[in-house]
Amino acid sequence: MLSLLPIFSLAQIIPVPTSPPTPTPVQEQVVQPQEVRPLPGQLDRVPVFNSNSPEVIQTPGILLSTFPGLGTAFPGAHLNLALVGRFDLFAHHIARASTSEEWRPMYLGVIVYNPGTQPVVLDILQAVSYLTNPDAPFIELPPYTDNSLGTVYSGPGSRVMTDILRGVHQSTFPSQIFIPPRQSQMLLNLPIALGNCRSTLMRLRSSAPVYIASLAMQAPLNPNFKEEDKKPDDPLLPPPLPYRPPTLAEWQQLLIFSNLAGPRDRIPTPPWQTNGEIVYSRVAGVSLGSQWRSEVVDSPGQRYLSIPQPGKAFSYPLSTVPVVTLGTGQVQSAPMLVRYPDTAYGGHGNYGVHYHLILPLVNNTSEFQSVTLAIQTPLKQDNRTDGLRFIEPPDRQVFFRGTVQIRYNDDRGIPRTHLVHLVQRRGQQGEPLIRLNMPPGDRRLVEVDFLYPPDATPPQVLTVRTLK
Repeated sequence: MLSLLPIFSLAQIIPVPTSPPTPTPVQEQVVQPQEVRPLPGQLDRVPVFNSNSPEVIQTPGILLSTFPGLGTAFPGAHLNLALVGRFDLFAHHIARASTSEEWRPMYLGVIVYNPGTQPVVLDILQAVSYLTNPDAPFIELPPYTDNSLGTVYSGPGSRVMTDILRGVHQSTFPSQIFIPPRQSQMLLNLPIALGNCRSTLMRLRSSAPVYIASLAMQAPLNPNFKEEDKKPDDPLLPPPLPYRPPTLAEWQQLLIFSNLAGPRDRIPTPPWQTNGEIVYSRVAGVSLGSQWRSEVVDSPGQRYLSIPQPGKAFSYPLSTVPVVTLGTGQVQSAPMLVRYPDTAYGGHGNYGVHYHLILPLVNNTSEFQSVTLAIQTPLKQDNRTDGLRFIEPPDRQVFFRGTVQIRYNDDRGIPRTHLVHLVQRRGQQGEPLIRLNMPPGDRRLVEVDFLYPPDATPPQVLTVRTLK
């Protein structure tokens, strides 16, 4: 009995009240009978050095190399494609330990080689790179948050795409690098602490052909490190570390003598297979297409987009992939110029691709209409044409987290620019980004811009709706 126990024991034996487990909400599938139209336009012809496989790095090696394989220990690890003029670089990787004894970070290195007899100027037009911690931890955010200052993000992919959209160029990257004939320079040499992800996007322009490789190496030990040096005399200086960044020579050795980094991602399903389990896998190669620019109009040759009838809506898919086209038959995945045989057949997800969509809306009805624009994340489907399917309440799994920019004239004719950070879960209908009150004959030009973020799952749709 409690009364016989010492008083000091009461706190130990009285059970702490606990909240009852949260019941799993009952989900209901909602069918919206809205028309889904193929997205007009297409990807441009700008190549993208696309380094995303393996996503998780545990063993060092080559992530992606466009170098020739001749003279290397593993010729199959090199794709032999020189890049020149405008091209982009996208890299997104996670570092994890392969044994419990490992503690040093994995370094991500991007090396550029000039095979010619004249110096090469590599313009770094824009470059942003972030690590999960401390730069951009994954945090819970509401579905809709104003992001005019670019300070709202969840994860490094979300932050990188927001900065690129806003025109940010990190000061840690120069605006140009010069590469002498038959020599190499490091374009990037940054750590990924174990358990973290690093996401990077660069807009580049080369004056002559260059070869590029992204590489992974465990941080070399610093031979000059001493335990007593951990606390520097000057508190403003960072403490010395027991490891150091790899040198250019060490990266060159790895490029010549190493094989592909591991572990390898799942082998993709061949594109001609459309039944059974479909594995898209991750991308490691050079894809073709950096921007999807489109004027969304009623039909080719038209100059406007008629709003839906009252109570109706139509949608345009964003970042569709094979077998999941929302009934349009349109695959937006960037084609691959070169790729490794065990990696994705296309740039599925179009990570880092800039969608620039122009909608010249017009109210052709004889009455005042209220029109909304929204990004939505319907359930995946392909052949059904009776509308889009959503879930109420949506799943917990996040399918999209990123910033969308909308430019338009408001109801008073004043130009507006909104940047909104969206978090959408599987099956989420999404809140309206803007609402336009349009009198008969009114015309409004609306521009939508976003970069499809990594850590997102396609497809989404852009929906135009006229309210009842």
